[in-house]
Amino acid sequence: MPAAIYYKLNNPAWYALSEKHQHFAVGNEAIKRYSDTIAPFAACLSTKLVRPEQFDECINCNESFFIIGEMPLLPANYSIESKLLCLQMIAASVKTIPATVKIERLSEADDEQMITLVNVVFPGYYQPATRLMGDYFGIRHNGELVAMAGERMRMDGFTEISAVVTHPDFTGRKYAQQLVSLIAGKNLESGIIPFLHAAETNERAVKIYEHLGFVQRRIIAVWKIKRVE
Repeated sequence: MPAAIYYKLNNPAWYALSEKHQHFAVGNEAIKRYSDTIAPFAACLSTKLVRPEQFDECINCNESFFIIGEMPLLPANYSIESKLLCLQMIAASVKTIPATVKIERLSEADDEQMITLVNVVFPGYYQPATRLMGDYFGIRHNGELVAMAGERMRMDGFTEISAVVTHPDFTGRKYAQQLVSLIAGKNLESGIIPFLHAAETNERAVKIYEHLGFVQRRIIAVWKIKRVE
């Protein structure tokens, strides 16, 4: 992958919404967001002040949303609720982890179980139609979904691996490694670089990703924003 295009990962939601996911995009030339049922992410073209009317045209509700990367100058009627520092990691190659259990491609029929599982660990980041952003895979135990992972932000040349979740009762079985290895390998075979975000404090997850072949590219902030009246 040419080094010249890695700049896209500094503002991943913008380039996803401008390229592979443009059919999900709502907004204008300054700010875009995913439609409400897809993902709670918005992105600005630059860090310069976005005109209030441009922001309001795109963010048309009082729900919180997230901006990933550099924070733009917000209009006065928006406030920052929180800031999460993440390691942005990429992989030029990935370790193959043989599957010890059956891994299934997930579909619309699995939506309810997927939402339930993600909300056990990462509430607020997964919406009813997030699955439409890419391919999702899961592992079941007695018919119940106990581990999953999938593709979230996608742009030309890059795919984000996300929703890497294992139910607390099933940790320690290397399910996350098997799922991430599968999805990362699938993208690399197609000439696409996989990337992901892990909270800076989540040492266990970071070690797993490093074991698989991911390396840190940068520290990137995830800002939670709220519109205020």
